[in-house]
Amino acid sequence: MKAIISGAGGRMGRALMESVKDFPEIEVVGLLEKADHPAVGKEIGGIRVSSSWENVSDEAEVIIEFTSPRATLEHLSMAREKKISMVIGTTGFSGSEREEIREAGKTIPILFSSNMSFGMNLLFHILEEVSKKLPLDYEVEIVEMHHRHKKDAPSGTALTLGEIIASARGKDLSEVAVFGREGETGERKREEIGIHALRGGSVVGEHRVIFATEGERLEFAHTAESRLSFARGAWRGALWLIHQPPGLYSFQDIIVGK
Repeated sequence: MKAIISGAGGRMGRALMESVKDFPEIEVVGLLEKADHPAVGKEIGGIRVSSSWENVSDEAEVIIEFTSPRATLEHLSMAREKKISMVIGTTGFSGSEREEIREAGKTIPILFSSNMSFGMNLLFHILEEVSKKLPLDYEVEIVEMHHRHKKDAPSGTALTLGEIIASARGKDLSEVAVFGREGETGERKREEIGIHALRGGSVVGEHRVIFATEGERLEFAHTAESRLSFARGAWRGALWLIHQPPGLYSFQDIIVGK
């Protein structure tokens, strides 16, 4: 498989380049970065970083995207034009931007997941089943922490956790989400799903889901100690994706065959 890495000079770009050595069936044939990035024009792993698609190989079968919503949508347009698959790990999209990605899935295969970690995606599946079985008097709180440089809050993963739990309980997250609390908030409503974002230091990613009822608390936690877990997941996803017909897929399609 021949791949392009977008955001090659960033944290995830470097993790992707480091981890690709574990996948001998993958060849990186292009590296992209925004025009003003200091990595442009330099080589990473023997490949020159470019700010233009014109300077990357036409043989690419997939592009891996962990950047910003704006850059991702720009590259999505090029992926559609070149008819190549796209793995999207970018977060922070608006509703209309997510709709644009859904529309693009009608013409090319797209793997779109807020978290590419195998462990977290297994937790997504587990929490769906748990949420269906626990009585509604188990109240839900989600706490996430990331490094100080993360630009969106709460994390896309925390929102996905909330969406999965809300859906399993027959609700839409927008109806029940409470983002942090301050002041005279009144008594907690049972159906609320509290979501709290912490930022600081160099934390790669921590997520904790708490189900609390009178006299008992059930907790699930996932800690990402390295971005390599996301990078390896993205490569595994790309290898799966290039054999799929056009469509919008999530990591759940890979891990549990949904």
